Amino acid sequence: MFDWMASPEAWAALATLTALEIVLGIDNIIFLTILVGRLPPEQRHSARLLGLGLAMITRILLLLSLAWVAKLTEPLFVIPWSTIEVTGRNLVLLLGGFFLLVKATLEIHASVEGEGDAAEADRAVPHAAYFGTLVQIAIIDIVFSLDSVITAVGMARDIPVMVIAVVAAVAVMMFAAKPLGDFVERHPTAKVLALAFLVMIGTALIAEGCGVHVQKAYLYVAMAFSVGVEMLNIRMRGNLQRRLPPTAG
Repeated sequence: MFDWMASPEAWAALATLTALEIVLGIDNIIFLTILVGRLPPEQRHSARLLGLGLAMITRILLLLSLAWVAKLTEPLFVIPWSTIEVTGRNLVLLLGGFFLLVKATLEIHASVEGEGDAAEADRAVPHAAYFGTLVQIAIIDIVFSLDSVITAVGMARDIPVMVIAVVAAVAVMMFAAKPLGDFVERHPTAKVLALAFLVMIGTALIAEGCGVHVQKAYLYVAMAFSVGVEMLNIRMRGNLQRRLPPTAG
């Protein structure tokens, strides 16, 4: 069980997989931040921890079910009058992509339409149920985890290495989730930007489910560029507010 500890290749795979899990976990953190933001303030911290805990358990279970994961890449059936083969992975990605599109679109509508009156927004969009939020996090994490788990299986041969990488990555996400969530709550435009990321990710998942491979590096570069522009906008708005003369009481 501990033979891998004497192997330099195993340690290199552990470092690579941990970094990979952290990068691929960006999608998960964005989705979790949006969902948790719908809960009452006193429930958000525990929902973040439990949600990421469920995400960790989900990924570990997928790793321990390597035979089932391998079958997801095998053709289930062929679409009539074509040579297109449909796999379990395709179906999971399609369903997950449509779920993200619908969820993000509804959240964008609620955020945009509710900006004028906070009280009216609260009445129009009630707080999400705590348990329902955790279930949504766990379900969508299966979609986000598929590619990373399949990649992990191809990169490492030792189950303990893959499990440790998942645990380390989730620990980093637990540390980063609260600051990110607080930042999004303080800046409404950042929340809309995060929701736009979910729309883009959902579209990419649907494309993957249809057999069109999308390089995630392109998505992450676009997200990083958008975040950079948003940081400049936030800085500019802050400078403008400081320059404005105080209003007469």
